[in-house]
Amino acid sequence: MPGRFLMNGTIMRKKFPIENNNRLNISFFTEDVLKVAPGLLGKYLTVRQTDGSLLRYIITETEAYRGTDDKACHASKGETRRNSVMFKRGGLVYVYLIYGMYWMFNVVTGSEKDPQAVLIRGVEGFNGPGRLTKALGIDGSFYGEDLVSSERIWIEEGVNNFTFTSLPRIGIDYAGEPWISKPWRFLIKR
Repeated sequence: MPGRFLMNGTIMRKKFPIENNNRLNISFFTEDVLKVAPGLLGKYLTVRQTDGSLLRYIITETEAYRGTDDKACHASKGETRRNSVMFKRGGLVYVYLIYGMYWMFNVVTGSEKDPQAVLIRGVEGFNGPGRLTKALGIDGSFYGEDLVSSERIWIEEGVNNFTFTSLPRIGIDYAGEPWISKPWRFLIKR
């Protein structure tokens, strides 16, 4: 199957074995969310498709959610069936459905019992968390997947030649201040 490349090879459709050399390790994910969220910018989000091909996209926008004190975080009201993976160690996948149709893909960060997660808001070629999950085939079956050892989904080292900015998060008016104004959304400057 021929490869399909866009923007310096960031999108690939090609069958090849898993390369673990560039995959992020557990120590990356067990850091505080405010370090991991901007740290994910420029990294490759890689998803193995059902036909064995890989899709690789550069992460361009992230949003941090920081524990039980953060009123915008799903963990702010305690552990539930929906958010229980957030209470585990970093490096796991937290996905949830909104509006009955859009899957939101999050990376759990930090240590066990300290619920934090990074929402992946954009990848190169797809802006918006619902669009990117649809394009990559990410759905509820990815809940709890381990990004360190999974054969379906992982994050790899990427590019570093960019600058980024931080802005307030989107769509969290329900959380009130100071949470609305926290500059915890990070995006690569174009």
